[in-house]
Amino acid sequence: MPELGQPSSYLALDEGARVYSSDGSDLGEVRHVLGDPGLDIFDGFVLDTTSLPGGHRFVDASQVAEVYERGVVLTIDAAAAERLPRPTANPGEVEVGPDDLVPPGLHDKLRRAWDLISGKG
Repeated sequence: MPELGQPSSYLALDEGARVYSSDGSDLGEVRHVLGDPGLDIFDGFVLDTTSLPGGHRFVDASQVAEVYERGVVLTIDAAAAERLPRPTANPGEVEVGPDDLVPPGLHDKLRRAWDLISGKG
């Protein structure tokens, strides 16, 4: 494995950075980083494989051992990397309901007020 430079952050991870397995195999390159820098959430990245059967694979953040200036080292070996899943077209969703938009404490007050207005309380 070549010299990858100093430890870095997913925030500085560029498209085209080389990706290596825990046993030193060159797996390909970073195609797209998945995360929300505003919330400091790193979900993982899409790996463009060159030494695997080809195509794109999803690497979960838990499978990233270290991010360096010029590359990434995974926690999994080359054999496990061959079984990485393909990215899906539909990412996970989080549902937000009305209760999630009400500040803490206000929900109970509004519930009691509704109960009084509607005759339940």
